[in-house]
Amino acid sequence: MSNTVNRLKVKDFITIGVFFVIYFVVLFAVGMIGIVPILFLVYPFTAALVLGTVVMLFMAKVGKPWALFILGMLTPTIMFAMGHTYIVPLISLIFIGFAEFIFRKGQFKSFKHNAFAYATFSCWSATSIMQILLVKDRYVALMQKTGMQPDYIAKMEELVSVPVMALVVVGAFIGGLIGALIGKVMLKKHFEKAGIV
Repeated sequence: MSNTVNRLKVKDFITIGVFFVIYFVVLFAVGMIGIVPILFLVYPFTAALVLGTVVMLFMAKVGKPWALFILGMLTPTIMFAMGHTYIVPLISLIFIGFAEFIFRKGQFKSFKHNAFAYATFSCWSATSIMQILLVKDRYVALMQKTGMQPDYIAKMEELVSVPVMALVVVGAFIGGLIGALIGKVMLKKHFEKAGIV
């Protein structure tokens, strides 16, 4: 396929915008479980599971270079602009960049590649929790600024460790794979139309 045909067009950016709004709203709704510290740790898994259908449909509709990358980096960029530390966009860039690479390797038409791309993509949501490990003081200050109670902050500090963080990332990846499979079942006609096998 030529570069001209495969280039993002105005309608693709509109589609990215529409899907971003859906993605962000659902992500925020799922994130409400984070009011309970222990549930905040399963938030990346839950988000990946719930949003699988949305992102897999997006990949079926906009199978072009940079589409997935742009969709993925919008939320961490907004989070950074709203006060989160540089950890969120920086590590998200790694996960989402690799997801874009996998998406392209499958030439946008391979369900296996798309599923693994989405699973990798989903790991970005763990970066919010990573801040507790990597820039603890700055993240605690952020939580205090947003009105989090001292008991909540103390519990999060107690819960998050390197092994736990590894499990959170693995959980997000597994949630992404399951979410992709659910998406395949729910979006069978869309996948067939897009030639995804």
